[in-house]
Amino acid sequence: MVAFVDGQNLFHAAREAFGYTYPNYDVSALSEQVCTGQGWELIQVRFYTGIPDVDDNPGWHFFWTHKLAAMGRQGVVVYSRPLRYRNRMVTLPDGTQYSFLTGEEKGIDVRIALDVIALAHSREYDVALVMSQDQDLSEVADEVRTIAQEQRRWIKIASAFPQSPASRNRRGVNKTDWISIDREIYDQCLDRRDYHRKPDGS
Repeated sequence: MVAFVDGQNLFHAAREAFGYTYPNYDVSALSEQVCTGQGWELIQVRFYTGIPDVDDNPGWHFFWTHKLAAMGRQGVVVYSRPLRYRNRMVTLPDGTQYSFLTGEEKGIDVRIALDVIALAHSREYDVALVMSQDQDLSEVADEVRTIAQEQRRWIKIASAFPQSPASRNRRGVNKTDWISIDREIYDQCLDRRDYHRKPDGS
């Protein structure tokens, strides 16, 4: 099994389900736990996220730079892209409009889709575990099934995601097998290192 982890999607699902306020997961441990529960053999973890520019958000830039470096040392294949910024307009309850700058991920779901398909073609896995609820990835499931037919072999694609009674989104990626991650499993896979701190402790 190869795990393809959408870092921001996983964080937002864990925040909604369990109330965590920052990405405190250990993706290697979490992928291993899901594999063990399903009787699969984990051979690789791949992690994808957008990162804010240091000038726009130095705190989160520092956090992600150091967390991704730690993942790399664990053998996780890391893919990151800078966030794209644009102005968004919202209408407040009193009718006035408020404009603010927001960072958005661009190309992360495309990169995940390309890697899932490429590694299926090269026979790198029998099971693709996508840690995401992004429905943009549902077409990938169709493509993986086509590859399985062409190669005359069995390939499964599954979608794993944190879930609790507080979760509003209870759906995995369409056309995949859904695997819910409860709090007990998630809490066994916490990364307790503090990536917010600089080397001088500030």
